[in-house]
Amino acid sequence: MLVQNPIVRGFWPDPSVCRANGKYYLACSSFQYFPGVPIFESEDLVNWKMIGHCLTRQSQVNLHKVNSSGGVFAPTIRYNDGRFYMVTNNNTYQKNFYVYTDDIYGEWSEPIFVEQDGIDPSLFFEDGKCYFTSNGNAEDGKGAIMQCEIDVETGKKLTPTTPVWRGNGGRYLESPHLYHFGDWYYLMVAEGGTEYGHMVTYARSKNPMGPFESYPGNPVLTNRNIGGNENRIQGIGHGDLVQDDEGNTFMVCLGFRQNGEWSPFHHLGRETFLVGVNWREDGWFEAGVNGSVYEEMDIPGIKAEQNMKGFYNVSLDTIDKDSPRWCYMRDYEPDRYVFGDHSITLTGSEVTLEEEDIPTFLGIRQAEFETELTATVKTDAAEAGITFYMDESQHYDLGIYHEDGEVKAKLRLRTGDAIGIAGEVTLPADQDTFHLKVVSDHEWYYFYLVQDGAEISLGKARAKYLSTEVAGGFTGVLMAMYVIDAQGKKAEFTELTWTQKDA
Repeated sequence: MLVQNPIVRGFWPDPSVCRANGKYYLACSSFQYFPGVPIFESEDLVNWKMIGHCLTRQSQVNLHKVNSSGGVFAPTIRYNDGRFYMVTNNNTYQKNFYVYTDDIYGEWSEPIFVEQDGIDPSLFFEDGKCYFTSNGNAEDGKGAIMQCEIDVETGKKLTPTTPVWRGNGGRYLESPHLYHFGDWYYLMVAEGGTEYGHMVTYARSKNPMGPFESYPGNPVLTNRNIGGNENRIQGIGHGDLVQDDEGNTFMVCLGFRQNGEWSPFHHLGRETFLVGVNWREDGWFEAGVNGSVYEEMDIPGIKAEQNMKGFYNVSLDTIDKDSPRWCYMRDYEPDRYVFGDHSITLTGSEVTLEEEDIPTFLGIRQAEFETELTATVKTDAAEAGITFYMDESQHYDLGIYHEDGEVKAKLRLRTGDAIGIAGEVTLPADQDTFHLKVVSDHEWYYFYLVQDGAEISLGKARAKYLSTEVAGGFTGVLMAMYVIDAQGKKAEFTELTWTQKDA
């Protein structure tokens, strides 16, 4: 069956997958955003529904003033003996921990910490044992995959942490996952850095603690040798394997869709892709099409038709306060957000979008390049509006300002240390309701104030300056409502509609 990649579009990176009770469950990184570690569910691996988060309480995760692209890294989700486990790392505070639940639709446990360094932790269960695997440094200071056995009830180490594989020679050895298929244990990792040189490699052993022998055809999956004119999907890596009930094997992995060929950039973040896995008679496996990933792939074993039509669109008619698609910045302060009947009221604070703190910020991930957003905002706050946000140093804000007795609509652009007003319009002093519109394509964002039915352009801004290549980091662009007001004034958002062009 033909599959359109990515299968989960926009900033949903570092995918991990497991199968339980006839369905598949996918977890992704969340970094500085709250709630943490989104969870998706699917019956067929190509049509995914977001069902919640693992980290929904501040007692589970410390995001206080974490840096952008810090916080919660690379989860692994596993199912064992009727229980789901999610293990991850709070990179800002360098702590590995896991949570668990017996009800995938319910709350997850308080965190259990494991005293093993490194990032991208993973769990492997077999014969009553639980192996804890992460990247790290061996005694000689060089990178290695580190592993120990733990008591899964307490997180206590039962064996010393031991280096089990040094990888295949690529830099940034990370994302380890251990599996047992047939006669062999397979250790799959990412190398090359989560960028244009990213790749999936693996090794095998007859013992879960090694020694591991590298696959002779490594990397098993990468797009590092494919140019953007041939295939705009790049950064392929960080894979995880899953099998269906017929024994077919699949790999989810991350990648990104780039714009441009000679000076490429990507701003939607790292996304989730799917490829098929082919087992050879000698016990090694291959993945993708000649070891690469494409936007459209015929994947054996996939039987369902993929339907993403309208899936990423946003409207107050279709998304409510309980939707798991909303995200907040760092520590969640619920009193600032009131969901009404087809409205959302945000209470401002003195924190601006430039600070690594807790601004009043309610966002949705941008999933496609071509979008159209409209919103009506009623406010007397000092500043309120819509931001297209990569991080504190890279964001475009279409806002309503109340200053010095005047009311103005402004397009404020921040790109690094350069901050400027690209356009502004003075409005009647007694006006309290405003209509905003943003349109985007692969290269540009266009910003409008809609006044008396007419669109007034406040300017445009390049998408490139919201990209990872410019901003750095591991996240993608979010569309967010925001309010800045030291006196705690409010903004009510209604008629919010964000249409994202279907793949």
